[in-house]
Amino acid sequence: MSPDRTVVPPNDTLQASEATSGPARHPAGASDCRRRPRLSPVFPPRHPRVKRFERLDEATAPDGTILALCRHDGAYVIRVAGVELMSTRRHHSEDRLAELVCAPLANIAGARVLVGGLGLGFTLRAALRALGDDAHVLVVELVEAVIRWNADPAYDLAGPALRDPRATVRHDDVAHVLAANPGTFDGITLDVDNGADALTTAGNARLYRDAGIRTAAAALRHGGRLAYWSAVPDAAFADALRGAGLTVELTRAPAHATAKSGHALYVARRAGESRVNVLGPPAA
Repeated sequence: MSPDRTVVPPNDTLQASEATSGPARHPAGASDCRRRPRLSPVFPPRHPRVKRFERLDEATAPDGTILALCRHDGAYVIRVAGVELMSTRRHHSEDRLAELVCAPLANIAGARVLVGGLGLGFTLRAALRALGDDAHVLVVELVEAVIRWNADPAYDLAGPALRDPRATVRHDDVAHVLAANPGTFDGITLDVDNGADALTTAGNARLYRDAGIRTAAAALRHGGRLAYWSAVPDAAFADALRGAGLTVELTRAPAHATAKSGHALYVARRAGESRVNVLGPPAA
C-alpha cells in the first residue's frame, strides 16, 4: 500500500454500508450517482534542508593541531576538532579589536602596528581602514596554510588586504617577532587563540602569561597600545596584565551585530605613558 495516498474502501464495502442504511435514493431511471471521495496526496512534513560543511583544505599547526578550512552556506569557517574557531559571518569583535588600537593612530605619522594572527583577515582589514596612508602593518601568522588560504583567489577572503602596500605578512611565531623588536610598534593586536585558555596551539598560552605579556609590552613604543582578543572575560588574565605594570580597559564586543553576548577585548598601556609622535626603528 502506498503510504502517501488516502485509503478508499473497496466497492463491496461501500455496497454493504449502503445496504444497512436502506435503498439508494436516485431519480427514476438514473444511473448510480454515488461519488467516490477525491484522492488527496498526503505529503510528509517539510524540514529545512541542512546545508553541509564543505571541507576545502586542512593544515597542521606546529604542535600537531589540525585546522580545517570549510565552506558552509556561503561562509568560510576555520574549525579545530569540529569546533568553529572563526567565521566570515561573525567578525565584529575582530573588527573592533583593530579599531581600539588603530583609530587613535590615524594621525600618527608612520604608525607601525603588529597584528598577531591573520585568521580570516578581518583584523588586518579593519586596521588598514583606520590607519593613514603612510602606516605599516606587520601581520604574523604561525600556520603557513592560513596565509595561503587568505591569498588564494579561489576563496573570497583577505586577498585585497594582503596586496595593500601598507601590509606585510610574515610566517613566524609572533612571540619571536615581539622579542626581536623592542620599542618598535605603536599598536599590537594579539588574536592568536581563544584567549588565555589556548584552543588551537598549546604554545600560544605563553603569550598570556607574565613573561609573554612583558615581552609584548616591551615591543611597544612610548604610549603604544597592546590589545588581546578573548572569547570570554578572564579576571586572572586582567590581573596578569596589571601585574606587568599595565593599565587595562575591558571592552565587550559581539561576534556579529545582533549577538546578545560579547567577546572580551583587553586594551593595555604602560602606566603613566602618553602618546609621543616620534619615529622608531623598523621591525626586524
